[in-house]
Amino acid sequence: MRILVVEQEPATRSYLARAFAAEGFHADHVGDCQVALDHAMTHHCDLAVIDIGLSSERLGVLSRFQAELPDLPVIVLSGSDDLHTKLRSFELGAVDYMSRPFSIEELLARARVHLHRHPGADAPLQAGGLTLDQLSREARIGDHVVNLTDREFRVLRLLLIHAGNVISRQRLLSAVWGYDFDPHSNVVEVCVRRLRQRLGPDAPIETVRNAGYRIALGLAERDALAAKRDAPRQAALRKAAG
Repeated sequence: MRILVVEQEPATRSYLARAFAAEGFHADHVGDCQVALDHAMTHHCDLAVIDIGLSSERLGVLSRFQAELPDLPVIVLSGSDDLHTKLRSFELGAVDYMSRPFSIEELLARARVHLHRHPGADAPLQAGGLTLDQLSREARIGDHVVNLTDREFRVLRLLLIHAGNVISRQRLLSAVWGYDFDPHSNVVEVCVRRLRQRLGPDAPIETVRNAGYRIALGLAERDALAAKRDAPRQAALRKAAG
């Protein structure tokens, strides 16, 4: 899933992007509304998060998004709790509105709700001979089926979304246990070890020393996955070329 974050303040923009990335999403972030629209039109995005600050005048960007990308859900972030601004946001196509201060956990939760309404959002994830059913929260490897706990599911889901790539211990810790969890805890190691035990000897989770964990892929699977991930960019290039 690809999320576009539109925020003028660089530090806040980066923080929001990191928070979404820690949840397993691909997060693009830009500071200019017109650049954001151009980006969204040339790159497939599943959700946009647009911060209008204190200025309701910036709601004009919603009109342009609605006109050009009517199927793209937009969450509005604002420094204003003004009812008129909220209602105007919904009139212009926003699917949600959050006023500051807000909890990053609540923003992530709301984003997940809207993303899960996206076709295919709950499709099974497959890599390394492993299949994760996102609805039943069951993992299948060969004929072996495992019912996962919530944290086992979230760890395995993040690894599968980024199959073949290394996910750091810190990223898993913040995404699954929370940003304020004790960074010296060994809960990640314990959870990964338990997952391996439960999945059996063919579990494709490998440790990359001093880096993190990843789902091990064969050469053919790596090439096919790389082509799939590059498909939206290639489509955008073909569209731009006319």
